[in-house]
Amino acid sequence: MINLVWLKTFCTLVDVGHFTKTAEQLFMTQSGVSQQVKKLEQQLKTTLLIREGKTFSLTEAGLKLYQQGQHLLGRCAEIEKSLLLDDPYIGAVKMASPGSIGLKLYPHLLNLQQQYNALAIDYRFAPNKSIEQDLLARQLDLAIVTEQISAENISSEKIAEEPLVLVTANKIKTITWSTLTTLGFIGHPDAPHHAGALLSKNFAEFEHVKQFKAQGFCNQISLILEPVSRGLGFTVLPLHAAKAFAKPEQIRWHQLPQAVHENLYLCQNRLAFTSKRKQFVKSAIMDFIT
Repeated sequence: MINLVWLKTFCTLVDVGHFTKTAEQLFMTQSGVSQQVKKLEQQLKTTLLIREGKTFSLTEAGLKLYQQGQHLLGRCAEIEKSLLLDDPYIGAVKMASPGSIGLKLYPHLLNLQQQYNALAIDYRFAPNKSIEQDLLARQLDLAIVTEQISAENISSEKIAEEPLVLVTANKIKTITWSTLTTLGFIGHPDAPHHAGALLSKNFAEFEHVKQFKAQGFCNQISLILEPVSRGLGFTVLPLHAAKAFAKPEQIRWHQLPQAVHENLYLCQNRLAFTSKRKQFVKSAIMDFIT
């Protein structure tokens, strides 16, 4: 295992670029800096520096160790800081979810932040695949997704089900296959998945969304229903998104005979540090949604 004291000395030397100044910064002697670098080379059985008088350059191994060593030292500092300042009501919690559940959950988390103003909610709206990548990279503390993540390092806990509904302008009272083909389809990033799940269960004629004429596309969750409300087409969304539309009197959501629900999973990286504030926010989410 790499000695972290020697690694810090080596990385500081690379940053500063001078043995004497590194010694001053670390409150060491110049010979002490040289000895620790040599011990690190001996431990790793490779040359890290090419010494050229009072200057030096990095070998390929030295450059690799510096790049990865900086990340390791930064992570250690984060852990130390978290342990020292692990208060459930202080600090940032980074979270992401698809838009629909986010429209419902984000305002609730802001209410929580108002109660504990030292708590900072960092909320991102993103598709499932992007959320999975950010969880694996430990860029998120918590996330909600609609498709269970199979990655070994990610824990997924089903917390709720969200109904899918077909949405039209308010003037449309009943839904038939003919009505849908006449209206045309308003697309959004999850539209093929949502429409496929709901319409395949309720219409024998349905094969894919390309059967309907394309009447538009929007990737902003709060605006997807704007063209629908104007009678320009229909779409399929989770119920939370339909209920959050700013002009509810202008739309009508239709719950078809065969109901279809989308699962919601609360996820986190098993290898990430579990702070008390993350546990607090997770508990608040569970109480709110379940």
